Amino acid sequence: MNPEWQSRYEVAVEAAHRAGQLALRYYASEFQVEWKQDHSPVTVADRQAETLIRQTLLASFPGDGFLGEEHGDSPGTSGFRWVVDPIDGTRSFVRHIPLWGTIIGLEYRGEPIAGVVEMPALGEAYRALRGDGAFRNNQRISVSKTAELSQSMLFYTGLSYFLKAGRSEEFLRLAAQTDRQRGYGDVYGFMLVAQGSGEVIVEHGVHVWDVTGVLPLIEEAGGRFTAWDGSRTVLRPDVVASNGQVHDQVLRLLGGK
Repeated sequence: MNPEWQSRYEVAVEAAHRAGQLALRYYASEFQVEWKQDHSPVTVADRQAETLIRQTLLASFPGDGFLGEEHGDSPGTSGFRWVVDPIDGTRSFVRHIPLWGTIIGLEYRGEPIAGVVEMPALGEAYRALRGDGAFRNNQRISVSKTAELSQSMLFYTGLSYFLKAGRSEEFLRLAAQTDRQRGYGDVYGFMLVAQGSGEVIVEHGVHVWDVTGVLPLIEEAGGRFTAWDGSRTVLRPDVVASNGQVHDQVLRLLGGK
């Protein structure tokens, strides 16, 4: 294993755990919610968790770039960049719904190579490094083997995102072909796909910090991650992550491939 990758991966696992525990302390208490210009919520927990992650990672790797949802982009010189969402699922966080998580993604020369997801309120931690497999609480995980869309579980965050994007008809066409649909969205839905608890998650409206850490987890678990047009990218708002078996079927129904 590449020692530069491995050393960063190990620090990321620790940083995600510490940031998740910080956020969990706020989650269990009362806190003030602010609203950003895009009408999404943010709390002191988001900001403090991102600051903790940034300080931890850059103290060990000062030449790395860093992009965080709350504090923006800082370029680096090493070829590595950290892409962080300190609390993915803040809407769940502020309503005391436990389906939120801390995401740390690592890129090398623009390619996502590692992802760490801490789900503190559930007591679960996910991690993956390119070529090393995907794990939940140190147990290897893999996607399901279901090959029929009619037998598949579909995850998503909310119908409102598809309505805003003018893509509700495509989503409903897909939903009608699946066995069950559940709104286990944000990062938790992706982790459910990675561990084989469902076959596909479809989203519209994500940002690069939402999914850079997710892509390695899905792929190392044996799944597939693309935009709706089939391109393998974290730079588009429309994404599909699946067990790979049903991926092309999903893309056709969404109007992609």
